[in-house]
Amino acid sequence: MRVVALVSGGEDSCFNMIEATKHGHEIVALGNLYPQNIEVEELDSYMYQTVGRGAIQFYSEALGIPLYREPITGSPVCLDSEYKVNEKDEVEDLFRLLNRIKKDLPFDAVASGAIFSNYQRVRIENICARMGLESLAYLWERNQSELLQEMISSQIEATVIKVATLGLDQSHLGKTIAELQPHLTKMAEKYGINVCGEGGEYETFTLDCPMFKKKLVLVESEVVANGSDVHHLLLKSLKLVDKKDGQE
Repeated sequence: MRVVALVSGGEDSCFNMIEATKHGHEIVALGNLYPQNIEVEELDSYMYQTVGRGAIQFYSEALGIPLYREPITGSPVCLDSEYKVNEKDEVEDLFRLLNRIKKDLPFDAVASGAIFSNYQRVRIENICARMGLESLAYLWERNQSELLQEMISSQIEATVIKVATLGLDQSHLGKTIAELQPHLTKMAEKYGINVCGEGGEYETFTLDCPMFKKKLVLVESEVVANGSDVHHLLLKSLKLVDKKDGQE
């Protein structure tokens, strides 16, 4: 099938793309939602990762796939387990994005990196049902420790750009999931955190994966405090380099 892959920058959405291609699907476009206010980096959204928003633009060239983006104009209005369409809900921004892509490119399915969030899964499936599309979520309800190891083994280079839980602080920002895997495992045993960050414990930005034709290199970043226990990296400057010789 021809697939639109929803990308946030996180390792889960990138790994789900890899899994989709392994199942014989073709990624024909990337889709991303971002805060409408250009001064807002981190949005209080139940649906979308927005930290790292300024670097998503590099994904189109890195993957050689067109990227479509839509501003988030709505907010979490319908919080029920079953989604009821509400034009003011942030879910409808995704509906508008996919309809805009549909005008340019034919596609049959939407790929997302949902692992345990029923909130996200139900809403993506609602949109797919309304548009006659299939939802591809190959990571759904996978064992998170096994999944984290698979993502690392697949050569995904994802760096932590937000921390928001006990056991993680600003000293962990900028480290890769491979570097943090032992610590994440310990924190899961001690505090019960989700090692893949599915509970919002941390968020990542993928700098490289097997599907990338070029890799991203983080040139400059800045730590931003969002309270006493929440910090994120503002990705101020990145560059794309050829994966064969490291040249821009």
